[in-house]
Amino acid sequence: MARERREIRRIESAAARQVTFSKRRRGLFKKAEELAVLCDADVALVVFSSTGKLSQFASSSMNAIIDKYSTHSKNLGKSDQQPTLDLNLEHSKYSSLNEQLAEASLQLRQMRGEELDGLSVEKLQQMEKNLEAGLQRVLCTKDRQFMQQISELQQKGTQLAEENMRLINQMPQVPTAGVLVAADTENLLTEDGQSSESVMTALHSGNSQENDDGSDISLKLGLPWNLGRT
Repeated sequence: MARERREIRRIESAAARQVTFSKRRRGLFKKAEELAVLCDADVALVVFSSTGKLSQFASSSMNAIIDKYSTHSKNLGKSDQQPTLDLNLEHSKYSSLNEQLAEASLQLRQMRGEELDGLSVEKLQQMEKNLEAGLQRVLCTKDRQFMQQISELQQKGTQLAEENMRLINQMPQVPTAGVLVAADTENLLTEDGQSSESVMTALHSGNSQENDDGSDISLKLGLPWNLGRT
């Protein structure tokens, strides 16, 4: 059987109202204590009875919780006004930046020789001095960059020359002894000015003669005497 819901309304009987108040208050405080313990929350309850009697519950310090509530309420009020303040501040910054941009644009046009009719002689003279000073700085900067580029090119040239010399020193020496020996063998000359071909011809002619001792031919050719013997 479903439990009948009681209508929530003021209890007319003062005695019954007091009994209900006491029961409900104890239950409310118990629930508040459970909420504070289970959820590690700061809970404060303030209850005034119909007779003006104060009943309160605080999980920690009532004054500390009330101060925290007051601070939070003030912050909520400030947060409501913050968007308006932010918009006003952004609008002020935007206006200031627009004025600075317009002034800088005008000065730039005047530096290029435009819109000079409204300027006084003093302002024109001051502008002339500024232009001369700026031109001098430009020339100095250009000369400095030129000198820096020349110095860098000179350093690169020195490095290339050193690298070239290092490569030349690392190249292997070409052997020339074999070439000279081959050339001497090919064009061999005797001490009497004869070529190797003449020497061989003389040797063959000496061998064809019936001469038991070929020392005479060998000596004439400047060779060992036993070279012609078999």
